[in-house]
Amino acid sequence: MKYTIDAQNKKIGRIASEAAGYLMGKSSTSFAKNTVADVKVEIVNADKADVNAKKKVSDNYTTYTGFRGGLNQEKLGHLIERAGMIEVLKRAVYNMIPNNKLRTLRLKNLSIKK
Repeated sequence: MKYTIDAQNKKIGRIASEAAGYLMGKSSTSFAKNTVADVKVEIVNADKADVNAKKKVSDNYTTYTGFRGGLNQEKLGHLIERAGMIEVLKRAVYNMIPNNKLRTLRLKNLSIKK
């Protein structure tokens, strides 16, 4: 089954939680936690998503390289101009899917378009 989510004038978290629910298969009658649902989720108009100006300055995205002193922090506004809204939405959906072996398999069914 294929789902299309229009991101125009919607908040990032609302889009990501809707997409994560579809990717986990919560909307199907044959839902099972231990299987990857046979769904494709497409997010369109990602660049037109609604981002508050205050959040662009206050939200931090943290990554760790694995080495000493390798903790990197980046503001939401800088991430948007460096990698675009597609990367922001991808990270939001990634963090809303449960952390287990099926996470990467579920994310392969996600496509995000400008």
